[in-house]
Parts: sequence; structure tokens; C-alpha cells
Amino acid sequence: MSAAAPRSPIRRLAPETVRRIAAGEVVERPASVVKELVENAVDAGAEEVVVRLEGGGLRRIEVADDGGGIPADELELAIERHATSKLAADGSIEGIRTLGFRGEALAAIASVSKFRIRSRTASANAATGITVTGGEILGRFEAGRAVGTTVEVEDLFFNTPARRKFLHAPAAEQVEILRMIDHLYLARPAVGIWIEADGREVGAYPATSDLRDAAARVLGPEILHQSFAVDGDLPGGGHVRGVLGRPATAAGHSRGLYLAANGRTIQARAIAQAVRVSYHDYIPKTRYPIGVLHLELPPERLDVNVHPTKREVRFAREAEIADAVRLAVRHALIGAPPPAEPPDPSAKPRAQHFLVETRGVGRSSLPPPPRRDAMAASGPAPQRRLDTTEPPTRRAASAGGRPRLTLLGCVGSLYWVAEGEDGLVLVDQHAASERLLYDALLREGKLARQELVEPITIHLTNTQRAALLAHTEAVRSAGFTVEPFGGDAYRLRSVPSWRGGRARTEGLSALLDELAAGARPTVPDGAMERTAASIACHSAIRAGDPVAPAEMSRVLDALYEGAEAVYSCPHGRPVLLQVPRSRLDRWFLRSGP
Repeated sequence: MSAAAPRSPIRRLAPETVRRIAAGEVVERPASVVKELVENAVDAGAEEVVVRLEGGGLRRIEVADDGGGIPADELELAIERHATSKLAADGSIEGIRTLGFRGEALAAIASVSKFRIRSRTASANAATGITVTGGEILGRFEAGRAVGTTVEVEDLFFNTPARRKFLHAPAAEQVEILRMIDHLYLARPAVGIWIEADGREVGAYPATSDLRDAAARVLGPEILHQSFAVDGDLPGGGHVRGVLGRPATAAGHSRGLYLAANGRTIQARAIAQAVRVSYHDYIPKTRYPIGVLHLELPPERLDVNVHPTKREVRFAREAEIADAVRLAVRHALIGAPPPAEPPDPSAKPRAQHFLVETRGVGRSSLPPPPRRDAMAASGPAPQRRLDTTEPPTRRAASAGGRPRLTLLGCVGSLYWVAEGEDGLVLVDQHAASERLLYDALLREGKLARQELVEPITIHLTNTQRAALLAHTEAVRSAGFTVEPFGGDAYRLRSVPSWRGGRARTEGLSALLDELAAGARPTVPDGAMERTAASIACHSAIRAGDPVAPAEMSRVLDALYEGAEAVYSCPHGRPVLLQVPRSRLDRWFLRSGP
């Protein structure tokens, strides 16, 4: 056996090393800095907070508030570790009523940046400030300022380059900051927040006492007429209230549900799962409810000292609280009144059932799944003429050709039904279209676009605007042409098109939501594949879109070309299912033809 390595003695870490390690627990990225500073402003009684960014927060972050301010003789103490004004003198950590109390945030931020803080209380004639670099105080100064506090953070992680290299590009970090502000605002909508980036406003969150208005600011205006209120009691003297979207607004991810406890934004899996269970027979298992819920509990029943960033909390008797939330949401969902706005009378009618036949040749048995590189053939698939003058018949297939399918109809404007040589083929129109567009994007890098006769004015949320800025080229490659139109308004001039059809205009908002969240995380490939999958999903034929028989034929033509089998769309859902004749016979208890 090899000799043991010589033992190193136990040593105390240098204070500078301790500060940097501690900072890594609290400050993960620019969004972490913004979260801590905004929460400090709220605790100081601010009614308005302004956040200014440069370089996505990597170069500079400034947070200014109109709160009560910090006395001049406490500024140096404010940046010491575990120094705080948010605990009682005896240091009790039970019954916390503030958003921050560990006394680590300012110390951690100041130790990994070039830091300035200036503050003025109501009794002071001017603001007093200090300058700190890498945790070391360099000096004091006086400046003019209204009552409140301004914190400036420059060159974040300048002295820890190993940590800085793991950050994303400035535009992506800016998106994360906007997403963080979404959470903070929905937890305390009575505090207005404004975001400026590189000299221009990129986010506006005006103060409001109406949670529905606040939800619409973050989740989009549809929530105003497609939501219901939740209001119920929790065991032990607590209360839950909120605004949740109707089943029609359910999203393909869980990030649209915002939770807060005692005014603090939280992550709580048990509560989120309780909300989802409440919708169990209203939405598919692959969809998630959206909205915002506020839990009000006696402070002693909420432990916020679980995580350095205060991201996670622990509830006393959590199972009881989750069950009460589930019952409150379920009761509100069942008793919700009809939507405030009637359906759009100009909406297109659903596709009618039809009986058509695809002219073509095929093999004598049901074909294998369609081929992945169907789009690799030059140009779009050839258009076949659909014969609607005679009922479909089972015809002999020519040797060596593609399979012949007889289209029988469409179920629910979503599933196409076709007859093959040995049974039925069911095709999901969205998954099939999505697969073709995904392959086209990977091959060509962009989709065709269709100019709109009249540009459409749309309104984007703050996070969507940040995502548009960060992913301008991806949005353009998707076929959307978007122009600013003042404030949160934009003009949509073109949408993606495919084989004579075109995407819905609301696909842009859905695409921006996914791009803001890093594109589809369910796609295991690289960033390009994830972005292509998101673009394809929101540019494809949608559930409920009427599709002409000729278009169905063209999609099937493209799917069955090529050599590599395609079993699913980019996100794993099946494109088609095959039901052999023998299985149909068993279902109907037939022993033979």
C-alpha cells in the first residue's frame, strides 16, 4: 500500500477568504444583488424603488429608494457581517416580520465589488456615504439626496474571477433580474419598482393595492378576464388569498405560479403541488396553473432561516397548510364565475370532419414511424391532390413507394385520423408540424415569414421585453418582426409561416416567455436545439387550428420522407400512434376478419 499523504494542520482561514466564501452563499449573480437591495428598501419603508443597470448588472447596479434611510453613524456597521437592524436586541430569530435579518447581504455584496452607499434620514441635512472596495472601507463623503438610500455596486466579482466566468452574457443576466423583480413585485405590489438599463426604462411595476392588476403586469393582461380569486383560512390563524388563472391559461412549465408568505417571495414545493392537484381534472398532467398566492401566517409558524438567500422557507405543520391551500383553490375554481369577457365572435370555427383520400402509393402493411430527415429533401414536400369525389377504398399498394394513407377526418381540431393498409394512424397536428419546423430550423437557421396586411399592436410584460432584447436574432429567425411602439406596446409586422399557413400572433408572447426561462429545459441538446424547439413549438399549427385536407396531406408527405425515423416532437411527445387492425378486432371481440 502506498504511504499516506502527509497531514496538513488545521488552520483558521484568513478573514478575506472567509468573506469571499460567505459572499458566495448570498450573492450568486447580479439578480441576487438586486433581490437583497430591493428587499432592504422594502424593509426600510420605501414606497418606490428605482433599479439602474449597466451591462446587465455586471458593470454596475444602482438601487435607490425613498425609505427611512440609515443614520450616518451606522453606515460602517451596516456592511459588517451579522450586523442588522431587523432583529430584536436579544437576537431572537423567532417571529421574524422583515424580509432580511441575517445581516449578511450588504457585507457579502461589498466584499466582492466596488461598493458605495449613501443615505439620509429625515433628521439629517444631507446624505452621508461610504466607499468600499473588496470589503475594505476607503472613506466617507457627503452628498445631496432626498430622504432614503442609494446603493451602487460596480464590477461585481472583480476580485473573484473564477466566479465571474460562470455568469451569463449581460442580456441574459438582465432577463434574470427582471424575472427576480417579477417575484418581488408580486409579493409586495404596494411598492412600485422601476427598472432602467443602459439609460432607458425596461421595466415598470407601479404600486397597486389590487393583486389582479399586479398579476396582469407580470403574467399579461389575459389574466384580468381569465382568472378567479382565492380567499380562504389556514389552520392556526392563517389566511390565503390570491389570483389564479383559469384552466385555459395553464402553461407548459411551473414558473408561472408565484408564491409569497408574509410578503416574502418563496419557493415551496408542497404548496405549489397542492395548487396543481386542485386542477387535476381540469388541465392535462403536462400543464401547470399560473397566478399568484399570498399566504399570511403567524410569524412563529414560518422559519425563514433555512437558506442564506432566504429563497426557501419551512412551515410548521406544512401538510395541514398545503391541504388547506388545496381545498381553498379547489373551492374557488369550482365556484368561479364565467370569464369577464365573452368569446371573440370573429374567431374561426373549428374544423369540420371530412372524408378524403390521399392519392399515392405504398406498401402492403402499415409503415414504420415517419422519418426524421423528411425535411432534408430539397424544398417543401410535393402537394398531392385530394380526391373528395368518392369514398375512401382499400387499394393495392405499389411496390417500392411510400405508404398510402387514407385520411378519414379530424378529432377536436387536433388529431388527424387516417386509414393505413393494416389499421389506423392517429396524428397529433401540433406535434407533427412542430417536428417539421424544428428540423427546418436546424437545417436552414430560420423560418419563412408572412407580412401582416395591418400590423398588430401587442403589449409585452417587462420580462418579455427583456427577453426580446436578449434574443432579438432568435425572434427574427423565428419569423416574427417586432418594432417598439412606445412603453410596453410593440408592433408585430410579420409572423412565421409554413406551407401556406401562418402562426398565431400570440405565439410571440409564449416564445418570449420560454426564451426568458432559458428556452425549453426538457430538450437535452445544446442551446441552439433548445431555442429551435421553442421557436418551432410557438410557430407550429396549434391545437384548435382549422387545417385544410390538402395541408394535412402535405404534412404527412413531409413526415414520411427521408431515412431516419421520427417518433416524437422535439419535446418528447409522440407525433403519431398506430393502431393495427388486430388490436381493433380484439377491442370489438372479433376472432378474425
